[in-house]
Amino acid sequence: MVSKKFYYNLIFRISLIAVSCLILILSIFYFPNISLIIIVSGVFIYLVVSLINYMNKINRKLEDFFVAHLSGEVTSSFIKSGKDEEFIRLYHYFDELNEKLEKARLENEISSTYFKTLVDHAAVGLIAFTEDGRIEFFNDAARKIFGINVLKNLNRLDQFKEGLSEHLLLLTSKKTELVPIIINGELVQLATRKVQFQTGEKTVHLVSVQNIKPELEQKEIESWQRLIRVLTHEIMNSITPITSLVSSLTRIFREKETGAIKKPEEITSQAIEKTLKGLDLVEGRGNGLVQFVQNYREVTRLPKPHFQVVNVREMLQQVIILGEYQMPERKVPILVECHPSILLQGDPDLLEQVLINLVKNALESVIDTDQPVIKLTGQSAQDRIIIEVEDNGPGIPPDVLEDIFIPFFTTKEKGSGIGLSLSRQIIQLHGGSLEAYSIQGEKTVFTIKI
Repeated sequence: MVSKKFYYNLIFRISLIAVSCLILILSIFYFPNISLIIIVSGVFIYLVVSLINYMNKINRKLEDFFVAHLSGEVTSSFIKSGKDEEFIRLYHYFDELNEKLEKARLENEISSTYFKTLVDHAAVGLIAFTEDGRIEFFNDAARKIFGINVLKNLNRLDQFKEGLSEHLLLLTSKKTELVPIIINGELVQLATRKVQFQTGEKTVHLVSVQNIKPELEQKEIESWQRLIRVLTHEIMNSITPITSLVSSLTRIFREKETGAIKKPEEITSQAIEKTLKGLDLVEGRGNGLVQFVQNYREVTRLPKPHFQVVNVREMLQQVIILGEYQMPERKVPILVECHPSILLQGDPDLLEQVLINLVKNALESVIDTDQPVIKLTGQSAQDRIIIEVEDNGPGIPPDVLEDIFIPFFTTKEKGSGIGLSLSRQIIQLHGGSLEAYSIQGEKTVFTIKI
């Protein structure tokens, strides 16, 4: 760290102190002389103080260096004067360290600016805050959503909805939740998702917020259009033949030319028999409409789930037993792959109802398959339980696959079209999802995620 000159200088100073000390001892004990003693003592003290200062020079340089960096002056330079040539290597190390620290600082600033730019330009609103609600950052997308430029504490968001700040603080990590709030008198649907991380001893909550109201409105319109299309189809299928039949029956009792009502004696037994048959058909179609309305009421009146711990494997095995009685005329192998330790929170009766419906559909789909097989699997993935019902039937056409969960949509001759719709609603009541995947001529898989 220091040059040889430093060591020579140090040895020379120590030697002078030793000589002055020897002279001082001699002047005291062997050649007593007050003036000499005072002079030598002064020289001795001066040499000792000078040595201490000389030795502290390195410490002072180090102290100046670290104080400069602690105060943020990472570009501080140390002047190398001629009298300090013995510390030339120390100055060199200081400069090298300065350059590295300055480079690291610049890189850190560039990275910080880069990520801040990314965060500010993200389409999703991002809010980071600590346990006490103090805001760490609040990006541009979040500012646009809430219509505020500065947010210092999470409590300010309570102006949009009472308790919103506490709700965001208590959000379940990595779980998306929909939060409706009022901003400028307009209802906004926010999709929120939170993650937590530690920075030293501080816990930071990062919440993403996204206004999905336009998407929800578009999906709602599409859903209504599909539902109205299906309802119209079903109602017209019943009303059209009834109208046509009533018109035909009316003509039986009216004169063809004048339209006057026929006299009783002009009505034959064949006309009466034909009328009764027609009325029976009208009654049948009317009952069909009544049943259709009953099915609609069933779709809109689901019971509230009663949650308890459910063993997934035991539930799947119970579904197999029930499924075997649905098509006793043909034995279809139903396999179960599920670890006995997998558990979930749910209503066992409602979940069994969903699985029985899916297994029933699978059994019907493989009725013409040469080597039919149905597989039920249950597994745990991250924080979710995944249950799949797979069959090797002919599959579902892509144009039908997107409509199978619409109420009253069915491709079966005697189907009501409410089974899959009810099943999806039940799973949604459990906070999960029900999706379908199919490869024509190969397989169909219904996946439940809770």
